[in-house]
Amino acid sequence: MIHTTSVALPPAEVLARAKRFFAERVPQVAAFPEREGPQFVALRGQGGEEVVLHAWPDAAGKTRVRASTLFFDQAVGRFLSTLPLEAAVEIA
Repeated sequence: MIHTTSVALPPAEVLARAKRFFAERVPQVAAFPEREGPQFVALRGQGGEEVVLHAWPDAAGKTRVRASTLFFDQAVGRFLSTLPLEAAVEIA
């Protein structure tokens, strides 16, 4: 599933929080950075599961966040709920 929203944080802060959250706050499905760049981080779980987060400034200057995963939907929802959301989370 793909989760998309806007938040009141800079993109780098969103990605840093994601790395900490998935390493520390969900021990039964912990995930750690496998690849990362200035606007994304790909986290890999212990069973090979993956979650990829992309955070970028949109044309209006707001930070957009998109998370894609097959197995971490509940954890992604929990992570997004810890951020200062500026829009509802859309799930597709």
